[in-house]
Amino acid sequence: MNDHSTKTKLIIGLGNPGKKHYNNRHNVGFMILDLLANELGFEFTRRQFKALVTDGSFNGSKLILAKPQTFMNHSGRSVGSLTRFYRIPYSDMLVAYDDLDLPPGTMQLRPAGGSAGHNGMRSIFDNLGTQAFPRLRIGIGRPPGRIDPADYVLQDFNSDDQILLEITLKRAVDCVRLYIQEGIQAAMTKFNSPPGL
Repeated sequence: MNDHSTKTKLIIGLGNPGKKHYNNRHNVGFMILDLLANELGFEFTRRQFKALVTDGSFNGSKLILAKPQTFMNHSGRSVGSLTRFYRIPYSDMLVAYDDLDLPPGTMQLRPAGGSAGHNGMRSIFDNLGTQAFPRLRIGIGRPPGRIDPADYVLQDFNSDDQILLEITLKRAVDCVRLYIQEGIQAAMTKFNSPPGL
């Protein structure tokens, strides 16, 4: 058993709480965690530090899944409290979220980086005082025409998006599972979109 399978991992999905936001583009982080929890037999049955939280074991690791319920722009309040309470090194947490700069159907796993204008990530940076933690960016593409990006991310995925969305979410969950099992380098090598996509 390698080093990666003996640590506690904290996996965070970003989104906005409430039924009206359930299928928004901004909520792909929640969607990934819901699918991952379902595959692992976990249930989000408790609230902790302004997040829906569940935990269990996977591949010999303790795994904590969290969906902050603070609304996107204040995600850092929840994430900061969770990391401090569980004493999670930043290298052992992963944040999954939507990204306007990546085309739909693509994703990028990175060990660190900036916010690219994402307010949820900005809030986490401000709370943790660092940008050095793994993140999984899920492409939702740029809004068509003159639609304001702030409005676009709060729109639901439409019926034409559903097949590609389901494929992307499944790939994202497989990426997270490999990250937990074998570490970030293995997951980046297998799942990051090819250059130019």
